[in-house]
Amino acid sequence: MKKSTTVKISKDTLKLLENLRDRMNARSMDEVIQKLIMEWRMKILDDIFGIDRGRITSFTEGDRGETRS
Repeated sequence: MKKSTTVKISKDTLKLLENLRDRMNARSMDEVIQKLIMEWRMKILDDIFGIDRGRITSFTEGDRGETRS
């Protein structure tokens, strides 16, 4: 069983989390927070690994720097 803890948040933040829980069809606030963290991580990875998206072209034989026999 996972350990749990208490986190102090404002009532406004609680309302936002409750709204997200309903919109995301999540079972708990913990699930909402985990999903938000995963989305944030995926965005960071997409930003990092997608930096050259649209600027990279396919490798062609003309790109080879030397002639091989």
